[in-house]
Amino acid sequence: MSTWEQASLRALAAADDLHISPFREDGRTYGTPTWIWSVVVGGDLCVRPYNGRSSRWYQAALAQKAGGIRSAGTQHDVVFAPADDAVLDAVDDAYRTKYASSPYLEPMLHSGPRSTTVRITLAEPTG
Repeated sequence: MSTWEQASLRALAAADDLHISPFREDGRTYGTPTWIWSVVVGGDLCVRPYNGRSSRWYQAALAQKAGGIRSAGTQHDVVFAPADDAVLDAVDDAYRTKYASSPYLEPMLHSGPRSTTVRITLAEPTG
């Protein structure tokens, strides 16, 4: 996995248009893009599924471990992994800051979405 460039992270942190597309079962074809909330915490891009473990994109992300995201006018091939428990409080705080005015904020801080926080990193370039 590769680390994000600081300019890319700043753009991702400011954007509210992240679309996530884990690979389908063939491991090559992107799934249907799903708009989700995202935050940057300690140099990592983190996301949560509103519906917790029952979210289809979440299930695909964990099963395939890779896919793509589109945000801030850019497309990235990425790797998905469960976030470390040590960052969950910081992710909560980042959600509170970025999405303070949303009526959907509180559900995103509950145990279902919180326990399914995903860390997104850049995939290694191929070729």
